Amino acid sequence: MEHYAGLDVSLKEISICVVDRDGKTIARGACPSDPESVAGWFRNRSLMPRRIVHESGNLSIWLQRGMTRLGLPAACIDARKAHKSLSARLNKSDASDAEGLAQLARTGWFTPVHIRSEDADRLRSLVGARERLIRLRKDLEGHIRGVLKTFGIRMIGIGQGKQRQAFRDQLAAAGKTDPVLRAIADAFIATHAKLCQVADDLDKAVRKTAKVHPVARRLMTIPGVGPVNALSFIALVDDPARFSRTSDVGAFLGLTPKRHQSGEMDWSGRVSKCGDGAMRGLLFEAASSVIHQVKRFSRLKSWAVRLAGRRGFRKAAVATARKIAVLMLTLWKNGTDYQWTKEATA
Repeated sequence: MEHYAGLDVSLKEISICVVDRDGKTIARGACPSDPESVAGWFRNRSLMPRRIVHESGNLSIWLQRGMTRLGLPAACIDARKAHKSLSARLNKSDASDAEGLAQLARTGWFTPVHIRSEDADRLRSLVGARERLIRLRKDLEGHIRGVLKTFGIRMIGIGQGKQRQAFRDQLAAAGKTDPVLRAIADAFIATHAKLCQVADDLDKAVRKTAKVHPVARRLMTIPGVGPVNALSFIALVDDPARFSRTSDVGAFLGLTPKRHQSGEMDWSGRVSKCGDGAMRGLLFEAASSVIHQVKRFSRLKSWAVRLAGRRGFRKAAVATARKIAVLMLTLWKNGTDYQWTKEATA
């Protein structure tokens, strides 16, 4: 007899429900939130479901990888899409959600989400840690500037030289004017110096990783694409075979217009902004760099500049960001470098 299982996952416990092919509940229960406990729960009841469904969440990646290694036929589905079905049930509980997921597993009315590889998550964690440290440094500097303005002290702009030593020098000078500011300066100077040091160390690690990564080196031949853009794109896409057409990556990143059609109504709006916002922001920065900063001629730059002249910078930057994403996926699939004299086929 065919069985189907649904897992409602929380941080400590997983509610499990198993149904047969007619939708009748066969077994219910709960187990600790780890793959071995799930496998043991099924093994103790001599059950081997044909399909196991669980929602995307904080533990979903780890659980999916663990259950796959244990040979369980598990599939992770989008929690937002599953919510549409589960919200139609009268009562809301963990057991009820597990039963609803089991029914989805039985009917097959779901689309599994892609689970990134561990290598992709390592790249994503490295780039994310660098970005977080830079943001903490900016927050600290902004806080200090705001505090000093209260006392009429306005800090001047600074560069990146010597890990932003000029900022700490100005803060130390401000500390000499007041005992309270002195205490603040003593605490924040050391913190700022440490943040700058570790952020610089991670930035070097990102550059070193991109330099030795064959796909990243290839993607960095595209105008405007640097180590952070390349590694972030590789970590997000993970497997280029996910996209049958390279143009689909634009919609995946939320860089294509939304469309609404109903009867005689049919209109296209602004870009959907679906998917990863950080990657979309990096692509927008790369597009801005192509339009304004890259001096070397390329067909990509020529196309982007002409479009900006006709439609304005913002629309041109979004279109160029989408084109860069398509180019990155194309070069990844083809195993070729960007040709500056002749644009790669996208």
